[in-house]
Amino acid sequence: MATKEKNIWILIIFILSGLVIGGLLGELASKVDWLWWLSYSGSFGLENPIILDLSVVKITFALMFKISISSIIGMVLAIFIYKKV
Repeated sequence: MATKEKNIWILIIFILSGLVIGGLLGELASKVDWLWWLSYSGSFGLENPIILDLSVVKITFALMFKISISSIIGMVLAIFIYKKV
């Protein structure tokens, strides 16, 4: 019985879904005048992708994160719900 490992994976799924749903709600909130602050965000990651050309295979690496206030709130709510369940 791997309940400890299963709980960690469920927590990761909860956090990721909280980030995604919070980000979507932040995008919707940006269109409402008094909720603009929920869509305030910052981006970090690789601006230009890294390309590895091996002549036979060409691999491109790119990673960009965009974290907004609403996605942070969604992540905190997901952790709170996870602890209650």
